[in-house]
Amino acid sequence: MNQSSAPRHAVVIGGSLIGLLAAAVLAEHATVTVIEADVLPEGPAPRRGLPQARHTHLLWSGGARAFERILPGITADWTGAGALRRSLPTDLATMTAQGWIPRCGEKQFNISCSRDLLDSVVRARVTRLDGVRVLQRSRVSGLEGTAARITGVRVDTPEERDRPVTADLVVDASGRGSRATAWLGALGVSGIRQSEVDSGLVYATRLFEAPAGAHAAGFPIVNVQSDSRVPVPGRTGTIVPIEDGRWQATLSGTRGGEPTGDPDRFVPFAKGLRDPVVGDLLEGRKPLSDVAVTRGNANRRVFFEKAELPDGFFAVGDAVATFNPLYGQGMSVAAQGLLAVRDLLRAKGLGHPGIGRAAQRALTPQVSTAWELATTQDIRYPGATGMEPRPGAGLLDAYVGRLMTGATTDEVLTAALFDVITMSDAPARWLRPSVLWHVLRASDRGASPVPPLTAAERALGGLSPAPGPADRANPADPAADPADPVDPLGQSR
Repeated sequence: MNQSSAPRHAVVIGGSLIGLLAAAVLAEHATVTVIEADVLPEGPAPRRGLPQARHTHLLWSGGARAFERILPGITADWTGAGALRRSLPTDLATMTAQGWIPRCGEKQFNISCSRDLLDSVVRARVTRLDGVRVLQRSRVSGLEGTAARITGVRVDTPEERDRPVTADLVVDASGRGSRATAWLGALGVSGIRQSEVDSGLVYATRLFEAPAGAHAAGFPIVNVQSDSRVPVPGRTGTIVPIEDGRWQATLSGTRGGEPTGDPDRFVPFAKGLRDPVVGDLLEGRKPLSDVAVTRGNANRRVFFEKAELPDGFFAVGDAVATFNPLYGQGMSVAAQGLLAVRDLLRAKGLGHPGIGRAAQRALTPQVSTAWELATTQDIRYPGATGMEPRPGAGLLDAYVGRLMTGATTDEVLTAALFDVITMSDAPARWLRPSVLWHVLRASDRGASPVPPLTAAERALGGLSPAPGPADRANPADPAADPADPVDPLGQSR
């Protein structure tokens, strides 16, 4: 069998959500071995190597569409397993730095569920693909090859140390604990630059029993954000309805305003946010878990694309960049990057010279966009460390702030806001003439001073009636026909 017809083999380091998605992309062109340190659970269960799974995870519509294109039907699989497809901002009561966003008709959407469920559905799909196998309880100990070309990996398995596994392409999806820079350095690859912006963020999450009937009634996600323009620690709170009639409540705080693992301080912390609604909704609810706390949530980026990488290697997901989880970008950024890699592989083939370096460059635009959005906000908080904003950033920040102010009253700007934060469009969307005209006229006059919950939702949540009109929120789209079927991907919008 000659070289051109020899079957190709790829290795993916890490059986995480993104590692498995990478395996699905590569399976079109090669047999794939996923090397995973843990024993992967059969269903939606915790995984030792993913402690951050205990916190809220929202898959934005931009990421969900990328998953769907790689694994057609995955959205229906998620919802069939219990995940909730939520319209945005229809099913969201969120207070941004500029105020409450109105709950108008659907602009984008998200998938709401536990990270364990999200992963388990993808894992079940990918591990059934022809040519994909998972080597569990095994760790990669190094890369095989030279500074010019990676030819495989060395693996420690339960039976053998430094077992060589050859590969035409190696993909590092091992997450924030990646050792790729050290492995590459051992082969003589140098000059891989890294950057970090650390606001000292701490996350604390607890599960609660949702009020009876809340899920059936479509109770919204409730979110109170911090205001990075004010020189105080940033503190946030979010309640996300997830599968099995539960509320997943996550609190966060930057340096000097961190939540703790003390269960008696969880609700009081939530009540002390810019609006007490998250704490008010949680007060008296039955807790279903202890408080899970995670530290070390800095934004970190490794600029693999700017280094002279050896051929036959690229990195993806948290191995490339980790973001403040508050912005919910990680899964969507990685999925969109892998979609770009899929298109590249389909155009050139896995055996094309330089395909690893080309793949690394292909996923960089998505990473860069998310990096800018996250770090320009996080560097503002007291005690934050890392790179300073670029020259001219103040002018752009003022423009974006005005856009977000307008989003509290102007549906055109609300749509523009959600198009970008859900990773469905690039930030350049905010600079289009049709948006610019609305930004110039932006005002918060008429914005809701209270959470945009309906009277029925307030009653379900045990809240007192809102002052003023009995029903301030308008979660239904008056232009929509309730008899029309909903496209699970929102492609028509």
